[in-house]
Amino acid sequence: MWAAVIDSFGSPDALRVRQIDRPATFPGGVLVRVIAAGVQLTDAAIRAGWTPPGAEITFPQVLGNEFSGVVEQVGPEVHGFRTGDEVAGFNVLNCYAEYVVVPESHLVPKPAGVPWLAAGALSASGQTAHTAFEDLAVEAGDVVLVCGAAGGVGTMFTQLAIRSGATVIGTASEANHDYLRSLGAVPVAYGEGQTERIRALSSQIDVVFDAAGHKNLRTAIDLVDDRTRIATIVDMALAADLGCGIIRSRRSADRLAELIELVRRGELQVHIRRSYQLRDVADAHRDVESGHGRGKIVLDIGGRHEN
Repeated sequence: MWAAVIDSFGSPDALRVRQIDRPATFPGGVLVRVIAAGVQLTDAAIRAGWTPPGAEITFPQVLGNEFSGVVEQVGPEVHGFRTGDEVAGFNVLNCYAEYVVVPESHLVPKPAGVPWLAAGALSASGQTAHTAFEDLAVEAGDVVLVCGAAGGVGTMFTQLAIRSGATVIGTASEANHDYLRSLGAVPVAYGEGQTERIRALSSQIDVVFDAAGHKNLRTAIDLVDDRTRIATIVDMALAADLGCGIIRSRRSADRLAELIELVRRGELQVHIRRSYQLRDVADAHRDVESGHGRGKIVLDIGGRHEN
């Protein structure tokens, strides 16, 4: 099969697309023919030398941690899926490929009305945002500041918060302000003077979710007294110093199933800012590392867009 691999850590140029052996299934495993695979900053961090907790990097290593596709084969202990089922799923590694094998517990059915690219780019950002929404206990009436609201995780969190009845103020570049308005958020320009601009929009901020870094937590503690309602997915060291929360995604099939049902009902959008062919995976990594776009980057591996 064709896959995007690294033979050593490095820049996006370390990624190579070549043929490797198709993975074998196992008793509780499901072999999936991949249609789309989301591209995450986490993938870029692994490519550059970071190893996720509990993972083992073995060269040549296939990257990628979320996907959509069609079940090709199931192990004898699998009872919830069968050949031909359309699915979405997640794995720490190995998803930038024509085939991936994952435990049955890493899969959910893909509803017919959910597009392939959206399903393939939902799990990582969606589950991280959902975990943050849960940990920060966002509820109706809250005024929530989202730093980096136009990015993959920020977009998901913003929608979940607005859906709950909260008011969201989102920091973003001017180019993304109309996009945030389309989600129902109130945009504000980031950078110097942003604290004053935020206060001009609301005298009360109840929650801050930082999906951007850049020392935004220092702004957050000026705006919110209760540091248990401030959290980041980026600036972990500063969060520890300031006593703020650190979000670590708790991925599960149940969480992904809840999210994909919201997408099916039209209550959650997966904004795909650009798709790339597998052969252009290095460009996809450059794009996701640029930090300037909105929504998600996805690899179009199977070329199916009929739904």
